[in-house]
Amino acid sequence: MTSRLERITEQRLESLSRIRARGIDPYPHAFRASHTIRQAIALFEREKDDDQSVSLGGRITAKRSMGKMSFLDIRDGTGKMQLSLRYDRLGGEKYELLHDIDIGDIVGAEGQLFLTRAGEITLEVADLTMLCKALHPLPEKWHGLADVEKRYRHRHLDLISNEDTRRIFAVRSRAITAIRSFLDGWGFLEVETPMLQPHAGGAAARPFVTHHHALDQELYLRIALELHLKRLVIGGFDRVYEIGRTFRNEGLSVRHNPEFTLLECYQAYSDYNDMMKMVEDLFAHTAQEVLGTTKLSYRDTTIDFNLPWQRICLREAIEEHCGIDFEDYPDAMSLKSRMEELGMQVELDKGRGKLIDELLSAYVEPRLMQPTFLLDYPVEMSPLAKTRRGNDRLTERFEGFVGGMEVANAFTELNDPLEQRERFRQQLREQMGDNEPEIADEDFLQALEYGMPPTGGLGMGIDRLVMLLAGQQSIREVILFPQLRIKSETE
Repeated sequence: MTSRLERITEQRLESLSRIRARGIDPYPHAFRASHTIRQAIALFEREKDDDQSVSLGGRITAKRSMGKMSFLDIRDGTGKMQLSLRYDRLGGEKYELLHDIDIGDIVGAEGQLFLTRAGEITLEVADLTMLCKALHPLPEKWHGLADVEKRYRHRHLDLISNEDTRRIFAVRSRAITAIRSFLDGWGFLEVETPMLQPHAGGAAARPFVTHHHALDQELYLRIALELHLKRLVIGGFDRVYEIGRTFRNEGLSVRHNPEFTLLECYQAYSDYNDMMKMVEDLFAHTAQEVLGTTKLSYRDTTIDFNLPWQRICLREAIEEHCGIDFEDYPDAMSLKSRMEELGMQVELDKGRGKLIDELLSAYVEPRLMQPTFLLDYPVEMSPLAKTRRGNDRLTERFEGFVGGMEVANAFTELNDPLEQRERFRQQLREQMGDNEPEIADEDFLQALEYGMPPTGGLGMGIDRLVMLLAGQQSIREVILFPQLRIKSETE
């Protein structure tokens, strides 16, 4: 049996044939629009003149026919405009073309703007041009779809049909522009570093692995930007940043996508206190530029980035929310036993740093709705950070939290090459046992031996910042093409 969609497609193919039979090219090479729809509306509102002539291009989203007069609604990337088409103005041949024009088609229209009795700015069309014949219909009730995965799989239809989706990605674009403007204004230099790397370093995560055939060697998609950027600081670029794709071969969730956009920046002659000030200013600047205010609503909470962020020591936060002082448990086994007393399921092979991170994620992070810095993480959790002044069991590291999720991570960067080498060795021993491991980050360590000035470093997830600014609780809503499981032919 022929499906409804197949019947509509057949009808549109017949319309396409009739258009071509009229000697009309349904897919012309170009159309010179004089204005965007937003510009045309602004022109009319400014001039208040019914004689303003414009040419517009857009996709048809509605069609209403009343004999020898018809109305079309078209939309471009800036807005919607009503078109008025009259038989006596267009001429019979052009007007008859409307019979073969469908919702979803893209047209060009030239004419004069006027105000209808209902107060709607409208284009009275003197000439109509077919620009693209759509062979499939638009979704009729896209807003009401319960299966949001369809919106992610068919993002082109989501963008056509859902104004809020277009708003979200406009917010994303403006946010990235605002971040670049902020960092450029602070004297930072934007750079690019390799995505394909011989070793996956700079963070603790499972990498994606690929094979380079010409070199006949395994390469890794980067899991962080850190090690290459710090080599640039060593080379004399005192303030550098990169906004780029990063890849981690781990799970998917409402806050995690295997590829995500990361900002990392490094400032010589500074420490994590300077990075805290930068984060406060950067978030306030970005919110103001994107939203026109530093206040936003997220999960029924009003957040104001114009206020100083709360500062809480990680040790105090964990003890407050679950009663565990991790300083009382100097090794993984004792901490694991205490966590099991709380009813937590703990994997046997996890080190002390991973266990503390699980306490943070389970008991503290969900409660941090207002902008908050958690300070001074244990050395086991921070192999690239300097020890805290006055306490060598902790490091000068903070994580920033807003809306119950981590949004920033920063260090006073470790620049002692001998201590850094030993930290890497210890980290690998925990992962591989007592055998003397080969250090993958040898190139970075050798660069560090040439000397890196005291440096503050910051990493920030762009996707989560956009979630806050756009009021979204799933990372898939702010990534145009999120990673999805491939559907089988039977699904």
